[in-house]
Amino acid sequence: MDIDPIETASDASAAHEARSRLNTLVAISVALLATFMGVCKVKDDNLVQAMQQAQADRIDHWSYYQSKNVREEVARATADQMRAQAAALPSGAKALNAAALRYDSIAANEATKKEVVKKQAEQDQATYDALNYRDDQFDLSDALAAIAISLLAMTSLTQKRWLFVTALVPLVFAVLMGLAGLMAWQLHSDALAKLLS
Repeated sequence: MDIDPIETASDASAAHEARSRLNTLVAISVALLATFMGVCKVKDDNLVQAMQQAQADRIDHWSYYQSKNVREEVARATADQMRAQAAALPSGAKALNAAALRYDSIAANEATKKEVVKKQAEQDQATYDALNYRDDQFDLSDALAAIAISLLAMTSLTQKRWLFVTALVPLVFAVLMGLAGLMAWQLHSDALAKLLS
């Protein structure tokens, strides 16, 4: 049996065309995924900056809360001390009792301000937690995109179609988690986020 050079050339041409199509799909997938990752990275960086600001605000507010707490305690202790002195000195009791009332007023004012600052600090923590939730979504998207790109690179080297299909699984989930971060969807993998954090 003789080898037909036309059949051999057409078989080689078909194989070359199949490889070319697969490489084109890989290249398009990598380019689109890299572009999507870039957009997600910009948003993620902005979220991280907002998280840092919320963390700084929380620390500032808790520090301010502590200072208000100290001022309240000092005012209460001063009022108590003046009452004790007033009890020991019957002639100057009126002036000391008036001063004690003034310090009671200062302590009450500081207690009120302290509660306002406490609510601000708790709100800062809630803001941080909400931003961190979205940051986890972007982190998961990055990790899945890296896996997808690695699999796509292996696809290009090995020319295995099944590997391309396998690479589409983390690619789809990377895009899904990235969109969840961009659109503030309530989609989160707590177990995976804890493993990666």
